[in-house]
Amino acid sequence: MNALSPSPTKEKAGSAAPAPPLALLAELTHRCPLQCPYCSNPVELERSGAELDTATWKRVLEEAVGLGVLQVHFSGGEPTVRKDLVDLVRHAASLGCYTNLITSGVLLDGARLQDLYDAGLDHVQLSFQDTDIESAERIGNFKGAQARKLDLARQVRELGLPLTVNAVVNRHNLGRLEEMIELALKLGAERLEVAHVQYYGWALKNRASLLPTREQLDNATAIVTEARERLKGRLMIDYVIPDYYAKRPKSCMGGWGRQFLNISPAGKVLPCHAAESITGLEFDRVQDRSLADIWRNSPAFQAYRGTDWMPETCRTCDRREIDWGGCRCQAFALTGSADAVDPACGLSPHHAEIFELAEREAGAPPPPFVYRRIGGG
Repeated sequence: MNALSPSPTKEKAGSAAPAPPLALLAELTHRCPLQCPYCSNPVELERSGAELDTATWKRVLEEAVGLGVLQVHFSGGEPTVRKDLVDLVRHAASLGCYTNLITSGVLLDGARLQDLYDAGLDHVQLSFQDTDIESAERIGNFKGAQARKLDLARQVRELGLPLTVNAVVNRHNLGRLEEMIELALKLGAERLEVAHVQYYGWALKNRASLLPTREQLDNATAIVTEARERLKGRLMIDYVIPDYYAKRPKSCMGGWGRQFLNISPAGKVLPCHAAESITGLEFDRVQDRSLADIWRNSPAFQAYRGTDWMPETCRTCDRREIDWGGCRCQAFALTGSADAVDPACGLSPHHAEIFELAEREAGAPPPPFVYRRIGGG
């Protein structure tokens, strides 16, 4: 997700003084003109009336910089829905932050892009649902999206802004992965993120529609491996595989509460964008406590920070300070317990189950999408 990956930091397990976060994902809104079925936003979307106002976001940005944050990633939903986006980017830039806009591109015209550039925007991440127009519009459920995205990409590069193409891949578009790589090159992108769907939020509801087969995954991995070598120095390609076919868990967000924090549209401070899916954890709001206090002392952040919380399988593993126990949200979604070993790990007693589940769902005809929309859960 991040245009710049934070450098790893270390702290003692259970430390009362964690290292400062390096990146903030500012989810300004859950509103979005697209209705992508793979969206990681919560199924219960926040309505516009619950969103933080401009003054509060500015205060939060100041507190974030005071805490040590170097990067601010403006996201949503679709962040360009917010009328104050230019003002917020300008404020973050004035504080010395690297500013990144994560956008679908369908609402952003040249004039407003110029305003964002003048305000200090450093980078644009632009999502594409497919290279095939009909498929892209079916996935996003938005007519005319592809033409708008292509036009925006051209304008981003004309301004000299770095561009990342986000290609969220699934069983419906993996057959055109090579075309997606060529599209990124044609658009002048410096970076391409080939990200298999991660199954949280709306994506979890649509898992049976989106999961690729193992054959599709292996073919995609071979394509990315070849392209990375061939395009070295021209295009950086990040690659994220679906955990359902993994043998070891990923280091989710660099470890729970270690490098990253997320602020929801309503002001909840989260260790990752899917953390609210873990029932039983209560997340503090920026309206009630300072960001520094939440980062350092919130029970939700301390719950899975470091290694002391880990089950024995993880605590004695030589990868415990590499993957930091994997993904707590996935553990909860698939086992019912956020304390469990991430099922993506081959040492999990549930590991074989998710392989079987993936093969069963990916091998069956895909059911219709459940489109992301307020009240659509």
